Amino acid sequence: MSRPRLRPANDLQRDAAALQAAVADLVRVYQYRDRDRICCHDVSVTQCNALETLAEHGRMRLGELSQRLFLDKSTTSRVVRTLIRKGYVRQQPDPDDGRAIALTPTAAGRALCARITSELVEQQKALLADLDPGIRAGVIDVIQRLARAADARFRSGVSTGACSMESGAPAAGATSTRRETP
Repeated sequence: MSRPRLRPANDLQRDAAALQAAVADLVRVYQYRDRDRICCHDVSVTQCNALETLAEHGRMRLGELSQRLFLDKSTTSRVVRTLIRKGYVRQQPDPDDGRAIALTPTAAGRALCARITSELVEQQKALLADLDPGIRAGVIDVIQRLARAADARFRSGVSTGACSMESGAPAAGATSTRRETP
């Protein structure tokens, strides 16, 4: 019985560097695509992400939304205030704890989220149209697996690692101070 051959460390290093470059390119393209497509609907990409999270997962508190978005509470609070002002999100006392506030998307918020998603899906169809169905399924599977693995590692703290203070980046476990325009 033969044992599976382990890839040499330099192959793993090369593959990791290639994955980093590919993901960086993909994120850069999608970041600008999302900004250009979503912002024409009177919401920022972050507001759209918050609205999409609420539409997908239903009622939740600000702290849970912050965690799902990987944003600090103050940034999430500004994003939510803007969505409330625009009529896309409503806040009300949490039925499980009257002292807490629950956030839910309004009908207008759900409709906006559905409209944006529909437009983005149409763009994806154009990208996938020339690929064999087996390749499409494989691409989707790999991206889903990578997303789940990255999410799990980030949430567990494994991927946050200590950053050099010389670079100006926060140390591991530090609260994000990233600012987003609400």
